[in-house]
Amino acid sequence: MIIPVRCFTCGNVIADKYLLYLDLVAEGVSEEAALDAFNLQRFCCRRMFLTHVDFSDLLLKFNPADTNAAIYPTGVH
Repeated sequence: MIIPVRCFTCGNVIADKYLLYLDLVAEGVSEEAALDAFNLQRFCCRRMFLTHVDFSDLLLKFNPADTNAAIYPTGVH
């Protein structure tokens, strides 16, 4: 989903750095160097970036009406 505002473990604010982190990684900078550029030294904060999976684009495509039509093609519920 959306990156959490704060690290779950230490409470450090991390959300403001996430898009910049993605830009650096897209430019070819290694994950380690990108995290070091933001001075994220704690492994708990680094974990938040490295393990985050963004499902928001996938979930925006989900439409419950489409799945109901596939399950009940005649419209009977």
